[in-house]
Amino acid sequence: MSSQSQTYFFAGGGTGGHLYPGIAVASALVRKQPDAKCVFLCTQREIDRTILSATPFEFVPQPIVPPVRTVNGLLKFWTHWRETKDLNRKLRREHRPVAVLGLGGYAAGVAVRYLASRKIPAAILNPDVIPGRANHFLMRYVRAVCCQFEETVHHLPANQRSKVKITGCPVRPELLTPPTREEAAARLGLDPLLNTLVITGASQGAATLNDAAVNLLSSVSLQGWQILHLTGKEHAAQVRAQYRENSIPALVIDFTPAMADVWAVANLAVCRSGASTVAELAVCGVPSILFPYPFHKDMHQRANAKVLADGGAAVIIDDVKDAAKNAAALKPVIEPLLYDANRRHAMSTAARILGRRDAADAVAETMMQMAGVGR
Repeated sequence: MSSQSQTYFFAGGGTGGHLYPGIAVASALVRKQPDAKCVFLCTQREIDRTILSATPFEFVPQPIVPPVRTVNGLLKFWTHWRETKDLNRKLRREHRPVAVLGLGGYAAGVAVRYLASRKIPAAILNPDVIPGRANHFLMRYVRAVCCQFEETVHHLPANQRSKVKITGCPVRPELLTPPTREEAAARLGLDPLLNTLVITGASQGAATLNDAAVNLLSSVSLQGWQILHLTGKEHAAQVRAQYRENSIPALVIDFTPAMADVWAVANLAVCRSGASTVAELAVCGVPSILFPYPFHKDMHQRANAKVLADGGAAVIIDDVKDAAKNAAALKPVIEPLLYDANRRHAMSTAARILGRRDAADAVAETMMQMAGVGR
């Protein structure tokens, strides 16, 4: 099949954790197949527009909304499902995609299901150890399930396991050729000679993590350290005020796409353990203290964190949804790490061993094979 003017769809969004792996795959695809066109079918959330506007890729917000288990919520969901299916029908006619990659979450469901039913080759990216509901629903319709972790196989139905490809989780290209610490610190306005503690709840922030960190840092010696705190847009003003009230100097940023700079200056991270975050920590060799998101029934972030912890790259603290208790649990873990450079170095080395630098290429090649490129 000719590679000229072929279009690939990427369906999903709503968080950076869904979008950034897709952007990494799209970048790899275009590098391997320069005439390829990549179109993202995302959500209407502001974070999708913020992230995708900074890329060269076309994107189309879908009207789909997350399901809410009330009568009105389900009626609204199915109304938007039909509207989204109509949109995908229109986009299929306009673009004639040769393959589609589901990026996870509710925004992937309609597009992948519909396009697969129209004989468009489909795959899904499953970077969490435990597949989410959308991926469990979609895997029966796709040809490949691209997984970050070998452990995922045990969480799949037996009749779907033959579709698994252990590709790793794609990370944005700039993380593979990171800036120097000095360059990154200059852009962020930090001192390259100080150690940097990075606190982040990923693209949307994490209120319980933010509160625990500020509660703790007022009682910890930070000599030789500086704080870079990524809060999420909803929490930035409150966290800045908390640092001021406690007289703690910190650089507080609501959101940045420049995670290559953030990880380049990081000597230790306190963060959630979403699949993309875990992949980035590993590729960049950042030692971490992980607070898995506590509000999902399947606790999939804890399963992700366990892979890094078992490999010696991270320490897990369970978020009990109480700032004071979280801070109390964090203190005996973080204090020794702040002043044990040898242990941080060992954790960094362990993280790099777990990282998959070729993940985007592996998923891109799967997409091209499905599309018949190179046959």
